[in-house]
Amino acid sequence: MDNEPDTTTGARGVAAPDDFAVVIDARGAVRMWSAGAGRLLGYEREEVVGRQAAGLLAARLPFAMRRHLAAREPWTSDVVLRKRHGDRVTVQIRGTPLADVYGATHWIVTPAAVTYASGPTDAGMAALWDLTLAQLPLPVAVYDSEARFVTCNQVMSQAMGLKPEEMRGLTLWEIYPTPPMDEIDRLQHQVVRTGEMISREGQPFRALGEVRDHAWHLFLSPLKDRAGEVLGMSALVIDITEQFWARRRLAVLNDASARIGSTLDVTRTAEELAEVAVAGFADFATVDLLESVVQGHEPRTVPPGTPVVCRRTAQRSVLQGDPESVVPTGGTDVYPPGSPPAQALITRRGSHYSAGDPLLRAWSTASPARAESMRRFNIHSVMMVPLSARGVTLGVMQLLRHRTADPFVQDDLTLAEEIAARAAVSIDNARRYTREHRTALTLQRSLLPERLTGAEAVDLAYRYLPAGSGDEIGGDWFDVIALSGGRVALVVGDVVGHGVHASATMGRLRTAVRTLADADFAPDELLTRLDDLVIRLDREEGPDTRGQAEEASGEVGATCLYAVYDPVTGRCDLARAGHPPPVLVTSDGTVQLLDLPAGPPLGLGGLPFEAARVDVGEGSLLALYTDGLIEAPDRDIDVGLDLLCEALRRPAADLEETCDEVLRKVLPDPPADDIVLLLARTSTLGADRVHTWQLPMDPAAVAGARKVAAEQLDTWGLGELEFATELIVSELVTNAIRYGKSPVELRLIRADALVCEVSDGSSTAPHLRQARTFDEGGRGLLLVAQVAERWGSRQTSAGKTIWAEQPLPEERVR
Repeated sequence: MDNEPDTTTGARGVAAPDDFAVVIDARGAVRMWSAGAGRLLGYEREEVVGRQAAGLLAARLPFAMRRHLAAREPWTSDVVLRKRHGDRVTVQIRGTPLADVYGATHWIVTPAAVTYASGPTDAGMAALWDLTLAQLPLPVAVYDSEARFVTCNQVMSQAMGLKPEEMRGLTLWEIYPTPPMDEIDRLQHQVVRTGEMISREGQPFRALGEVRDHAWHLFLSPLKDRAGEVLGMSALVIDITEQFWARRRLAVLNDASARIGSTLDVTRTAEELAEVAVAGFADFATVDLLESVVQGHEPRTVPPGTPVVCRRTAQRSVLQGDPESVVPTGGTDVYPPGSPPAQALITRRGSHYSAGDPLLRAWSTASPARAESMRRFNIHSVMMVPLSARGVTLGVMQLLRHRTADPFVQDDLTLAEEIAARAAVSIDNARRYTREHRTALTLQRSLLPERLTGAEAVDLAYRYLPAGSGDEIGGDWFDVIALSGGRVALVVGDVVGHGVHASATMGRLRTAVRTLADADFAPDELLTRLDDLVIRLDREEGPDTRGQAEEASGEVGATCLYAVYDPVTGRCDLARAGHPPPVLVTSDGTVQLLDLPAGPPLGLGGLPFEAARVDVGEGSLLALYTDGLIEAPDRDIDVGLDLLCEALRRPAADLEETCDEVLRKVLPDPPADDIVLLLARTSTLGADRVHTWQLPMDPAAVAGARKVAAEQLDTWGLGELEFATELIVSELVTNAIRYGKSPVELRLIRADALVCEVSDGSSTAPHLRQARTFDEGGRGLLLVAQVAERWGSRQTSAGKTIWAEQPLPEERVR
């Protein structure tokens, strides 16, 4: 064996202490540091372990030693080392290579054999080698060719809790018949059978002679003679408990980063935090949040000296059913001032307690249920960790140990605080989302109709489903508007975007549609005017463009379908702006997707909208909806349309049942957008409830119009309305003859109200005015407005129609 003098000092090295032992891993880092090494160089164990061994060298290694290191051969040499305070010392040491299963070489550094004046003797070398193994501060055991115990050093004997003579001749499983010794015993038999070394890392367990769990790195090496025959094997064990828990903490942090905050739901985020804590280092974990946080509100600062009310948002245990819990999930708990959880909430600092801590004992004994849980499950260690984010405290996490023997230490608290800090940000994000989601939903529902009435024109049913909790509220809306002449307008729309902004825009558009509908614009004209409104909104809400030409920003847009059904004619006029077409189911069961001109979405401007007229008839079913019903990421829109038509092919007599059937068959799972479904079954007004008279352009025709109207009221049994109706007919017909054009027509409609309509060929709209004292005219419409419940005018293709409505007597309402 090469033995080269120190080239720095020229002096022969002195022998290292007998208990000098160092283990160096394949990357050159110190993994084990004996007390003898510490006495020689002055370094404490924690100062050296984990650092590069090269940092201990005070001079370059001899060439022969470097050659043996490169060849992974045993070596003995003088090495110049640096002491803790800078002094240098030359020592004689021996390095023994130890290869693991991955081919990496570790080194065990021990004292070299003593050199006598006449040279080393075999007996002296053997004696010192025996002393080295016996006093090595690492557990070492030797087994024979049948994997039966031969001997071990003192450290191994202490770890096993048995003397060598008590174990001699036994296999490891016979010595210690408890897992994981069965697996190690199997590996030992494999080593003596194959002659190949095995290296394993194990989970923490407690040996007979230990008082706490340890994690070990086990090296099983064959012992061979010069011919290569396996004579036995050695087992070297290195305590890696600290490294194991360090890696475990990193794994817990990585798990927390990957699992916590997967949704924008406060409760689910709290559940994920509890799951990570129990999987990582606690036996029982609870997450208690301030009530305001659960509701999505801004949390308030907790004043010192006041009780703190929290809601148990999540809890998780290593035991089935969380039996340690004294507060059910969803229940509330009150923390008295000065209690451990209250202190964590108020000070925003975590802490850990043992079962005998006076503060923890006072808090637990104040609640009989909590005291019983502590006693029954032998809870011996507790941590309180605040959940704080963005300068506010959201709640507190409690961590308990009862199955894990080791108490919580400062490293555990540091880890828990790191996880809690990450989780608190996710909880606060979820809280903020919950607040906006609830605000948007409340705003949207406040803007939607509370109840629908189609008068006698249609029977109605609808479904409105906001998007799931992982998405923001959209801008879908619907409406049913009663028009003059017993007609009804059906509206379905969808604003681009999500959240409060989309809901607010939806409300503005719905109000605009109602205003335009009251003006009785035709569907295509209404969409044209609505398009202009969307463009103006877009310009108002877009970026500041002062000094530039006003252009649409594209931030505001919508689709819309507007339909007007007339129960007198049984016809429906429809127009759409980029919206999916409606489905019509006729009374004979025929289902068709109405082929309406598509029209551009609202907000583009400059493009026309076209209306279409469809005969729907008595008992037909119209289905209006938004694209969330038929669109899904995993299916084509045509598939959704086919499913919708199929679901409506045989509609139930009850429209509510039909709505449920459509959603069951067509609704995507899960829905990615808001969904509106509006069903309208049409009715018609028969000839016995509608009467029309053509009138000549002669003032004398006014008296005849009053007469036929009175006769019709008698036929309908509405004689009590005769005086008011004659007044309305007289004024409207007089105005039509005096200011309008031929032809003049009078129509009476008995629906849910009595409607009187007078049409003429002039498009000039009437208006109320205040007549002066000596004016001969100008009072007709004022009288009509005072007598009728509602009145108005609408443009027609032939001119205009003036109408007035009177409520029917209660006993006459059908």
